[in-house]
Amino acid sequence: MARKVYIDNIPLEQALEKFMEALQKKSYFVIEEEEIETAHAQGRILSQAVFARISHPHYPAAAMDGIAVKASMTFKASERNPVKLKLNQDYIEVDTGDYVPREFDAVIMIEDVNFTGEYAQIIKPAVPWQHIRSIGEDMTAHDMICPAFTEIGPEEIGSLLTAAVNKIKVVKKPVVAIIPTGTELTSYGSEHMAPGEIIESNSRMLGGLSTSWGASYIQYDIIPDDKNKLREAVINLKDKADILVICSGSSAGKEDYTAELISEMGEIIVHGIAIRPGKPAILGIIDNKPVIGVPGYPVSAHLVFNLFAKPVLYRKQKRSLPEEDHIICKTSRKISSPMGVDDFIHVNIARIKNEYIAYPLNRGAGITTSLVKSDGILHIPRGNEGLNAGDKCHITLKTPRQVIDKSLICIGSHDIALDILRDLLFSRHNIRLISNHAGSMGGIMSLLREETHFSGLHLLDPQNGEYNLSYLKKYLPQKKWLLIHLAKREQGLIVKKGNPLNIQKLSDLTNPDIRFINRQRGSGTRILLDYLLKQQNINPELINGYNREEYTHLAVAAAVKGDTCDVGLGIYASAKIFNLDFIPIAQEDYELCLLPDLLSESQIDLILKVIKDQDFIQKINLLGGYDLKETGHIRYEN
Repeated sequence: MARKVYIDNIPLEQALEKFMEALQKKSYFVIEEEEIETAHAQGRILSQAVFARISHPHYPAAAMDGIAVKASMTFKASERNPVKLKLNQDYIEVDTGDYVPREFDAVIMIEDVNFTGEYAQIIKPAVPWQHIRSIGEDMTAHDMICPAFTEIGPEEIGSLLTAAVNKIKVVKKPVVAIIPTGTELTSYGSEHMAPGEIIESNSRMLGGLSTSWGASYIQYDIIPDDKNKLREAVINLKDKADILVICSGSSAGKEDYTAELISEMGEIIVHGIAIRPGKPAILGIIDNKPVIGVPGYPVSAHLVFNLFAKPVLYRKQKRSLPEEDHIICKTSRKISSPMGVDDFIHVNIARIKNEYIAYPLNRGAGITTSLVKSDGILHIPRGNEGLNAGDKCHITLKTPRQVIDKSLICIGSHDIALDILRDLLFSRHNIRLISNHAGSMGGIMSLLREETHFSGLHLLDPQNGEYNLSYLKKYLPQKKWLLIHLAKREQGLIVKKGNPLNIQKLSDLTNPDIRFINRQRGSGTRILLDYLLKQQNINPELINGYNREEYTHLAVAAAVKGDTCDVGLGIYASAKIFNLDFIPIAQEDYELCLLPDLLSESQIDLILKVIKDQDFIQKINLLGGYDLKETGHIRYEN
């Protein structure tokens, strides 16, 4: 039988509506309850109203430290005519919360009593029942404390225990069963994984999301691409869980069995949703329980799970979806989007002057770091072709606004030193630094548009051999800026350990058997390479891989280490990190350009303080390939 390769393209809101309606018809959202200890009920949802078992207080209790008296004995008391009361006959001493015996009907505060031996002298009349808490002042037995479907917090726990409610009935916590599939998957990674092996991390990520939404989860063993073994896993789990999630296999490839299996064991409600990423997602039902087939790429899996599992789990627990915080931002660059899908893009956000700017992160569905770095999600609704640079957009926040307000952003050339700067700013001063690797010219343009607080630069001027200054004077003549020296660093050819191809100089790159990897256009490293090639009359077209680009020095070194190329131009520190050999080519100035109009004086002082700190300098020195004699020196002020 020919396999089905067609996947639908159902609009997002329609897909969710169909899924919820199908589950409703199966009576999936009928409440299930369980009884638990009140003391351990934080975050749970009551399945029925709870009533006090005892009154609180359940006895007349002193509301103050003092003495319990019979009020009538004090009516004639005054400063001129004090009344004397005898201990254990006319009064007893009480502390706050003590039982007040029936023969007494008032408490006088300790501050209003003068003691002389066993006598208490009263100079002011007491009012009957003053400073005595009556039975049930807080609650009486059988009072309702919480209505059904209240979410239990610390205050509710305290009140319930006070009312002697030691056990409560709550909505049963949903159980999510997660089945990772794929012959290529491995549970644990190491530095020596075989090509083609992929670390299975989606199940932990989705399980963590489930937990944060009030559910528990079962993580099943990795299932290879075998339909019968996948069927066996579903059979084993379907009676133990309230929702089944099959990771990967949701598309229509020859080893994608999820849709076929759901169709055989139950029914498919939706296969293929007009969203990006995550189009191949599957929504189905087996034995009256929801089944979600999520794509294998982590960003896709994360989005699909948020869009469909989250509302199901919240509704299953009779909880309302939490309100999301939104913010209006200006886009830092043009963002294209297909008109036929709801497009979801992870972004960084920084506040510059009084405006929030959104910086799109790498959109690859397999880029897990975009989930970690993301401050929020930009949703471009279906029917839009995208956004132009500077357009206003609504962002759903992940990072608290107060954190964003204190964040700094550096757009420009990559250097490992920026990671150390970011770590020290955060760990010591609780200041978050966002680093966006756009190359040195990208940094210059961001400075010009005032979309970054500062930039890392290493732009060689081919006319005079100087770094950075001429570019800043050319592109930012009317702006205030500070050029701060960070380091001199070694640039060179990064090659495999032992240099098996005996690469010694740039001209060796013209050998067609040598695979080169370049940096992106506009980067300082690319400008340096082009300058050196021109100096030595080397034709770039003769270099195998000249047009193949990476965006960081570490990415270049990783490509050499992973044998996807033989050589790349980068800094010594990245070669050392990957235990590769290095052929020095040039020394360059890596500097930071700050815009004082976008930074406070205290922020500038803090940046200078950190990069002059001995801890920062020692950490950079350990990387190797840096000269830090002038680190922190303000080389030019415009």
